[in-house]
Amino acid sequence: MTLRRSPISRSTASKIAGFLAPAGPKLKGEDATKAVESMRAAADAAVEHVYAITRLEAAHNLRDSEVLIVDRASWAKANVQSFSVLLAPLASSPMGKKLESMSATEYKLATSAASAELGAILAFLSGKVLGQYDPYAQDAGVSDKVGRLMIVAPNLVALEKELNLEPEDFRLWVCLHEQTHRVQFAAAPWLKDYMLDQVRALTNEMGDSQKFMEQLVSSSRKARAELKGKKLADTAPPSRVFDQGFTEEGRARISHLTAIMSLMEGHANVVMDSVDRSIVPTVKTIRQRFERRSAAQKFLTKFIYSLLGMDAKKRQYRDGQKFVQYIVDERGMDAFNRIWTSPNTLPTEDEIHDPQAWIDRVLGQPKETSSNSAEA
Repeated sequence: MTLRRSPISRSTASKIAGFLAPAGPKLKGEDATKAVESMRAAADAAVEHVYAITRLEAAHNLRDSEVLIVDRASWAKANVQSFSVLLAPLASSPMGKKLESMSATEYKLATSAASAELGAILAFLSGKVLGQYDPYAQDAGVSDKVGRLMIVAPNLVALEKELNLEPEDFRLWVCLHEQTHRVQFAAAPWLKDYMLDQVRALTNEMGDSQKFMEQLVSSSRKARAELKGKKLADTAPPSRVFDQGFTEEGRARISHLTAIMSLMEGHANVVMDSVDRSIVPTVKTIRQRFERRSAAQKFLTKFIYSLLGMDAKKRQYRDGQKFVQYIVDERGMDAFNRIWTSPNTLPTEDEIHDPQAWIDRVLGQPKETSSNSAEA
């Protein structure tokens, strides 16, 4: 993909994200070193706990990715890198050709608007995200590992202080969630490319959308005209280039991605809620205070929805957790783990709200036990 065919300047978005990302609380000297070591230890310890809870063999002694303890600016810049992977299809779409045909000024204005928006979004989210597993680091050419697990140190430290939590316990609790995402991709090695294909298809549809292209060109020309008339400072910024409609097929893909993300976040939340005081001594306190605070919306949904110009579905992850817990309660964790078998065993968005429908479709009726057969 050539830079000329991308609506996003990776360097510009990274600079803006890094510049706008708030620094957060700072630790000095020995305190900073101890905090980083503690978070690394928590990430490492979480692996075997996730294995014990999920019963997924892929989780056993999993060491396939980098573990990075990062600040807010580094997290934002890292996501610009991975974001570039999603935009690859635009190079061969009508969008790529349209960008290539723009004048230098129009292209600069168009990419500046889109890059600034992405950088600003990531800068804002950098103060909300506690951790993230990025499965696309290798695809972005920034790691020779399968992926990277990032723990955003200043956000953990800030929340620990705000909620008066035991740091060691809270760090392990957070790492249980993020390591579960890592395990999901390890248990379903096809999932990374499958999700990428879905997102890329949507990205490509944006590139094929005449409406999308017209708005991009119109925004750049409007900005150029305003610059000439020196009226830019008095007017609203160019319209967001991602706020576009999709075809019926595109909306179906969005629904499918919504279901997948609900599943993944719900599964990670179930794992977090499965630990007891023997693993996280103050887990009850953490849950109570964390829930009262009304934790920030998870990154992946907000990121994708910002890309697509959609409103976030606030109940998405809560519904995903209910979906997972229902199946585990009804049929057990081993039966639930069938969900990682193939794309056909993933839930639809309707099934997220009706887990029994997924059970009926994928698991079928439970086998009768020998005692039940004898009674019959």
